[in-house]
Amino acid sequence: MDAPVSPRATWTRQILLAAVVAAAIAMWPGACARNAPPSSAGDSKPERVKLDYTLKDMSGKDVRLADYVGKPIIINFWATWCEPCKEEIPSLVAISDKYKARGLTILGVSIDDAPADLQKFAAAHGMSYPILVGQGHDDMLENFEATFAVPVSWFIKADGSVYLKHEGAGSRDWFDEQVRALF
Repeated sequence: MDAPVSPRATWTRQILLAAVVAAAIAMWPGACARNAPPSSAGDSKPERVKLDYTLKDMSGKDVRLADYVGKPIIINFWATWCEPCKEEIPSLVAISDKYKARGLTILGVSIDDAPADLQKFAAAHGMSYPILVGQGHDDMLENFEATFAVPVSWFIKADGSVYLKHEGAGSRDWFDEQVRALF
């Protein structure tokens, strides 16, 4: 016959179980990041990122990131299955259209989708900025800290310095505010 379990032991087990579940959810590989705090902008020593990668676009054409040096860019890492990524696409399209004449380029890097799937998805969502295939570029995804959570957006000034790295979706107003700081 089993001994009765005290209310305190039951409560302790429930707390421990809740903590384990919360930790598992937080560390779930491939989970979409939501509302993670942005990294600090305006550090005294600006960070620089390596832009010597060549990726394919959805049509199979080579795109060299180094070709964008000298222009402000946003590199947005995302996936078709990620709901926060889908939520921010209209904001990225609007920001791309608004600032294109000033030289801003937004590069959408899909972390794990095939080109044919990207073509359909981009057409269905009106994505007017370049969409690149990140599949098979694990070194780049690691360097840009986009292996475990998306969306991740890197705001890079024309001089090549990182203004901001942001995990999680952003609104149109939020993106607009960050982009103005790039100029």
